[in-house]
Amino acid sequence: MEKFGADVTLTASGGGKFEITVDGRLAYSKKAEGRFPTEAELDALA
Repeated sequence: MEKFGADVTLTASGGGKFEITVDGRLAYSKKAEGRFPTEAELDALA
């Protein structure tokens, strides 16, 4: 939030789901990738 000035909302879920959406678009899915994003991948989402 501080690095990008983003408005972040955390939504509770189950099953290890971790997704990042940007402007309503799915930008990263842990389920699809099988891992958490790297810092470089997070930087590229901004």
